Amino acid sequence: MSDLVARTGRHQQRYEGGYRLVAGCIPYKYRNPDENCGGKMKKTVEVLMINSSSGPGLLFPKGGWENDETVEEAAEREALEEAGVRGEIKDLLGHYYFKSRTLKDEFCPDGSCKAAMFPLLVKEELCSWPEQSTRQRKWLTIPEAETQCRHSWMQDALVEGFSKWHAKNTADNC
Repeated sequence: MSDLVARTGRHQQRYEGGYRLVAGCIPYKYRNPDENCGGKMKKTVEVLMINSSSGPGLLFPKGGWENDETVEEAAEREALEEAGVRGEIKDLLGHYYFKSRTLKDEFCPDGSCKAAMFPLLVKEELCSWPEQSTRQRKWLTIPEAETQCRHSWMQDALVEGFSKWHAKNTADNC
């Protein structure tokens, strides 16, 4: 996997209405069924978070959406580059607004960002990925992830976006 390289630079970055456009995902999988629920085995969902390169707390993979890709492709690329996972992108959870202290530039001087967030059902975890030297990944239950999430907008994406989407789209919830 040494041929995988993270994209760098902003020459293809998308902007809209004063916002830097960002794509990200909440990678998830199911832990082996471990509880009986009305005669059925209940599956526990886990989400994958990564450490921040600029401070404490955990994050979901996200980054700039570039001109040569769809927003879904950008979210998948970020999951691969930052967390070393591949999978299946699901429905858009929503758009989340935040200000970045580190991503200010001539097109977005105050760091305003608009993030499109998606669930990503993880199908493959790579042993080697572009940012493995600076990122560690950690599987967490939703309540654990909520308490360790560094940014409030990511907590909103998890609780208001992902959790509600998952409950609505999972027929075997108990």
